Amino acid sequence: MKPATILIIEDHAAVRTLLARVLEDAGYQVWEAANGREGLERFRTHPVDLVITDLEMPEMNGLEVIVQLTHLCVDVRVIAMSGLSGDELQQATLIGARRTLPKPLDLHALLQVVQSELQQVPPEWGAHAPTMVAQDATVPLRSSGTKEGASPPLG
Repeated sequence: MKPATILIIEDHAAVRTLLARVLEDAGYQVWEAANGREGLERFRTHPVDLVITDLEMPEMNGLEVIVQLTHLCVDVRVIAMSGLSGDELQQATLIGARRTLPKPLDLHALLQVVQSELQQVPPEWGAHAPTMVAQDATVPLRSSGTKEGASPPLG
């Protein structure tokens, strides 16, 4: 079984490296990005099971990253982290983050949250289910239990 993939978007290299090491030691495959723009590009070229993003970054803040990620994939799983006030973490939840963590990070809590989020994923897809978004409708690109060429069941 392939390890779950995680993208860390964090502008502080020391924090990013520490998080990557902790998550790799826990058995995850980790991608890193030093800012929001780099993180979005990495996600476009290498979709991952989970994104962990800082909220306070230069160029593009984490809130904008979350908005852009949810436009790319409606099912994206995001954990937002910040040393800012609880208001920013609450706003992150309102726009698409599934979980938030205050900084300084409790690494044990981080691992628990990551494990919890990854366990909520349908096993047939891994954590990144391909989805197409069209106006107000969201359509899975393939459906389990449906023969190729057949229409998926409705309802």
